[in-house]
Amino acid sequence: MQKIKNIAVIAHVDHGKTTLVDELLQQSGTFEAHQEVEERAMDSDAIEKERGITILSKNTAITYGDHKINIIDTPGHADFGGEVERVLKMVDGVLLLVDAQEGVMPQTKFVLKKAIGFGLIPVVVINKIDKDGAEPDRVMDEVFDLLVALDASEEQLEFPVLYAAARDGYAKWEMEDENKNMEPLYEAILTKVPYPQGSPDADTQAQIFTLDSDNFVGRIGIARIFNGKVKKGDEYLLVKADGSKSKSRVSKLIGFKGLERIDIEEAEAGDIVAIAGFSDIDVGDSVCDPVNPVALDPMHVEEPTLSVIMSVNNGPLAGQEGKHVTSNKIKERLEKEMETNIA
Repeated sequence: MQKIKNIAVIAHVDHGKTTLVDELLQQSGTFEAHQEVEERAMDSDAIEKERGITILSKNTAITYGDHKINIIDTPGHADFGGEVERVLKMVDGVLLLVDAQEGVMPQTKFVLKKAIGFGLIPVVVINKIDKDGAEPDRVMDEVFDLLVALDASEEQLEFPVLYAAARDGYAKWEMEDENKNMEPLYEAILTKVPYPQGSPDADTQAQIFTLDSDNFVGRIGIARIFNGKVKKGDEYLLVKADGSKSKSRVSKLIGFKGLERIDIEEAEAGDIVAIAGFSDIDVGDSVCDPVNPVALDPMHVEEPTLSVIMSVNNGPLAGQEGKHVTSNKIKERLEKEMETNIA
């Protein structure tokens, strides 16, 4: 059984999480030396690259020694509450990234509060210690006080702290240490984040946390396997939140390596994979053993925090700007969003 660690990254906009993940990928050797890595590896939406914010929760898998580290990004915005909770249910620990000058920001608190509530162990990284106004000690105290205020347990309060400058490619245990590489951070993840529970020999149980769509295979559910194995070509039972069930075959099973998606034949408990073959697959659905189905708790998704009122343009320039009939375009865009975004 492969050794797996599942971890989510929590960070405020611009505190450097994408750069950090790029460095982790580079230094772990997950990218081949000849592979040109696009900067800002985690941001795949055009709007994310441009604005540098992460809305979709991305999956990246890093191979480090004999371990596979699945890194999932959490959106740093309270508006994406639904997405945050789903991501946190997939992981066994969180990487809390804080700017050494700005300290803990309000939106980070929102995500961190949920993570602490789920009992996840934080690995704290104080980033950008090379900045002129950096005050890592003050920020460290802020983080500790915040965790105490969020009712963190004794175990959660014994979190490891690393000081990093992701842009320069190093993390270290103490400020006095030499600036070398990211090794201390890998070590912290491997020693502090628990291994996933669950057995590959039990009956299959996997839960869908987020959706994707592909023009060829249709809807894809990205799932964490809690027990058993999922094999390509095998038949499984899909149990929906309302209890209804349907059988289908896994037509395509996709694993993550670095930022790439690769076709795989099977995956087992603890791993995170993308599953295709179920036309009505949705977030919170369980993929179970057809003979002995045991569904997992369906997820409650928080209501989204955005409401919009649209009205007809009755201004003096009505009908003169833009070449599309806006209402059709908005409808199209919303329908496309509905395919993958359930919040």
